[in-house]
Amino acid sequence: MICAIVTTLILVEARGSETDSSRGEATAAALRLSYALRREPVPRRIDGTPGVMLQVMDEDRRVIAGTPGRAPALRPLARFVPSQTRVYSSRKVCSPVRRDRCLWVIGFRVFKPGGDWLIYAAVPIVPWYVSPGLIMFLASVSLLVILLGCLRAWATVDQTLAPVDAIRTELAEITAYRSGRRVTVPESRDEIRRLAEAANATLDRLDSALERQRSFTSDASHDLRSPIAAARAQIEEALLYPDDVDWPRTARSVLQSLERLQAIVTDLLQLARLDAAAWQEVETIDLGALVTIEVARSERTKRIVPHLQEGVTVRGDRLRLVRLLTNLLDNAERHAESRVDITVAREGDTAVLEVVDDGAGVAEKDRDLVFQRFARLEDSKARDPGGTGLGLPIAREIARLHGGSLTIEDSERGARFVLRIPRNHGGGPGG
Repeated sequence: MICAIVTTLILVEARGSETDSSRGEATAAALRLSYALRREPVPRRIDGTPGVMLQVMDEDRRVIAGTPGRAPALRPLARFVPSQTRVYSSRKVCSPVRRDRCLWVIGFRVFKPGGDWLIYAAVPIVPWYVSPGLIMFLASVSLLVILLGCLRAWATVDQTLAPVDAIRTELAEITAYRSGRRVTVPESRDEIRRLAEAANATLDRLDSALERQRSFTSDASHDLRSPIAAARAQIEEALLYPDDVDWPRTARSVLQSLERLQAIVTDLLQLARLDAAAWQEVETIDLGALVTIEVARSERTKRIVPHLQEGVTVRGDRLRLVRLLTNLLDNAERHAESRVDITVAREGDTAVLEVVDDGAGVAEKDRDLVFQRFARLEDSKARDPGGTGLGLPIAREIARLHGGSLTIEDSERGARFVLRIPRNHGGGPGG
């Protein structure tokens, strides 16, 4: 584009300069011939400026003289005549003598006693390309500049992309062999450095996810093995002494192990569905009404005190929000001394649900730990040995899928679980 613009400007300037020069030469040749006609007879042959065609016409508008090759019998270069008030005039005409191109013609009126004569001076119109040599020269220079620019751009891009290729190679090696490695971060402060840092951040998250998956698999295997091993041991012991076994009591013990196994499998399936973001029908839900219904529906061993603000609605899956509330109430009931407070309120465009118990609370260092899968504090194990350690992780995952958050915040006494969900959230994975 730059070469085309520069070439156009040069051609415009060269054509203007060439046009002005040729017209100036034609005007000067016509003036010289006009001066000569006043002093001497008209010659049959006029030797003028090279490139300028001249003709002399008498008062009868007959060609009586011209430049070599312009015999008097030839037709005139032009037909226009300067007006009586002007000595000369000029026009662009297509000459009948040279029909292959147009000419710029200037006509002068010369006074003679028998009548005014006319002098025509003509030069060819300068074409847009001025001359073949000039256009070829400019085209050659433009192509050379473009070629040099392409070579320079190729070298620059190749040099710039070399670190990208190195990052790609390292990522391929990490994918093929083992995790834990990181790509080399270049020293330059540019987009390549940010690409390497973003790749390392992605690898960090992947390694973290793999570690959580390994931990989850290990914990799930351990928690599933415990009730199975307990039930197997009881049955094997009963089979060793079948006549001395209290079979109803043994059956009840095995049934307890199966119930714990069923609870773990149910929670694992629920987490799998949450990870897959399989949603039911999304609807507008009044949190206050949902709390009222759930508190009235279930019997609790501790006193439930609701503090509900009307008109606090969210968009989401009703069954999952019920599961979230139930998990929070079950957890609060296990740790409360005598009372659990539930608060529903509106904070701007956010719906807030709080569940506060009057128990011992959760230490600040353990507030993130309790939301990890299968993680259980010592106090929780003592109060509920049959728990799965999946209730709070499920509740947090449900909050996340609704575009919200579930955290433990400071309170005067006990644990204070706070759920925040945007009221204008779309109510589905990704909103």
